[in-house]
Amino acid sequence: MPKTKITIVPTSNETILKFEADRFLTNHNSFEFNNIDEAKDSPLAQQLFYLPFVKKVYIASNFVAIERYNIVSWADVQDEVAAQLEDYLSSDGIIVTEDAVKPKAAVTVYAESTPNPSVLKFVCNKVLVPNVYEFTSIEEAKPSPLATALFQFPFVKNVFMEKNFVSITKFDIIEWEEITLQLREFLKSYVEEGKTILNDDAPKKLNKTDEAIEQKFESLDDTSKNIVNILEEYVKPAVASDGGNIEFKSYDEETKKVEVLLQGACSGCPSSTFTLKNGIESMLREMLNDASISVNAING
Repeated sequence: MPKTKITIVPTSNETILKFEADRFLTNHNSFEFNNIDEAKDSPLAQQLFYLPFVKKVYIASNFVAIERYNIVSWADVQDEVAAQLEDYLSSDGIIVTEDAVKPKAAVTVYAESTPNPSVLKFVCNKVLVPNVYEFTSIEEAKPSPLATALFQFPFVKNVFMEKNFVSITKFDIIEWEEITLQLREFLKSYVEEGKTILNDDAPKKLNKTDEAIEQKFESLDDTSKNIVNILEEYVKPAVASDGGNIEFKSYDEETKKVEVLLQGACSGCPSSTFTLKNGIESMLREMLNDASISVNAING
C-alpha cells in the first residue's frame, strides 16, 4: 500500500491540531472519542489515547484532529504524532471497525409527572430491564450500575425501574424544575452509550429470574394466586402508567388480610396509598366474593 502522507494544519483552537491525510480515512463518517473506553471501535483512536497528552480524538473523512491537555505544547510533539499517524495508516491499520459505523437507533427519554409530587417518571423508547427493580440506597443499588450512578446525584432518594421507564424519588431540598433536564440528559446519554443497566447476575442475586418468580407463585395457596392474578391484570397496568408498582406480599387465611407493597411513585404518596388501598380492597372483595377481605398497603 502507498505511504500515507500527513499534513499538519492548525485550527482556531490552539489546543486542537488537524492531521490531514492525502486519502480518505472513513466513508464520509465522523467520530468523536473522549477517552480510550469510548474508542473501543477505533484501534487508531485507542493507540492515540496512549499518548499522555491526548484529551480527545476526532476522526473525519480525510483527517484526524486531536485535542491536547496543557501538559505539552503542539510544537514539541506534533511531528512525532504526524509520523506515528503516517506509519499506522501506511501499514493499513484499522481506523474504525464495522461496529462503529453501524447506524444506532435514536434514544429518546421524556419526563412524566406522577401523582406523587416527589417522584418523576422518565420514559425511554427502549426496554431497560426485564422485571421490576427498586433501590432505596446506594448500597442496595450495587447490582445496577445505572441506579448506582443515579445515587451519585445528592438529590436522588429512591430509584425504581420497570420495563422502559425509571421513576426517581427526590429529596425535598430541590425542585424538579432545577433537575429534570439534567436527569433526562443523563439517562439519554447513559442508554445511548450502551452502558450496563443491570449486572448479568442481578436477577439471580435479587431473586428476579423467571424461574424464581414462577416458583414463588406456585408456592402460594389458591386464594393468594387469585389475588396475584387480579393485581397483575387490573391494578398493575394502571399504577405502572403513573410510574409505580404494587407487589403482593401475603394473604392471611384466618384474618382475611392482604398485604401489598407500594413501589416507585406509589410509595410515600398519601393520596396513592389511600386510593389504592380502598380501590384494591373493593375490587378484591367483589371479585373474590368475600366482604371480609381487608388490604394493608406498605410503602416500599
